[in-house]
Amino acid sequence: MTHQATAAESEIPGVHQGAAPGEGPGEIPGKPTSASRTTLSHIMTHNDTNLLGTVHGGVIMKLVDDAAGAVAGRHSGGPAVTASMDEMAFLEPVRVGDLVHVKAQVNWTGRTSMEVGVRVLAERWNESAPATQVGSAYLVFAAVDADGKPRRVPPVLPETERDERRCQEAQIRRTHRLARRRAIMDLREKRAAEGLDD
Repeated sequence: MTHQATAAESEIPGVHQGAAPGEGPGEIPGKPTSASRTTLSHIMTHNDTNLLGTVHGGVIMKLVDDAAGAVAGRHSGGPAVTASMDEMAFLEPVRVGDLVHVKAQVNWTGRTSMEVGVRVLAERWNESAPATQVGSAYLVFAAVDADGKPRRVPPVLPETERDERRCQEAQIRRTHRLARRRAIMDLREKRAAEGLDD
């Protein structure tokens, strides 16, 4: 089962999604979720800490972006750039000595964009206790060619009920992103028409 963007809804400002794969000639074969799923692991050190002595949120965000970028590149078969990061949630502090695992997968694909879901887990490097989830995020990536122009991506093929749920939730988040952006643009246009300077 595949899920793509509609022609009228552009995920990325300035990028037109066009017809979804499967709606015209040159259809790109889909890829299963597992084909690009990735885990990035890293031990946290004193170099990663903030003023409170825990790992800096920016360090975790970079690991999230790195893992998601690897997934987007693997799924799309080439370069992909970060377009947005949604709902970066920090659930628990990460400490020096934690082994952090960043697990990422493609949840949804449009014509040229992808949503990548990321879970961040941590465990003590020298203990056998199970890892606990300490964060999560959703990122949107746009696939680009050698000239930086948008290029089509393969549809993602959910393999499990969990994959299917994540795909459906990704479509809800996309609808909200588009509605929020449209509402903001409408407000700005209205204020400009009224002569209000922002």
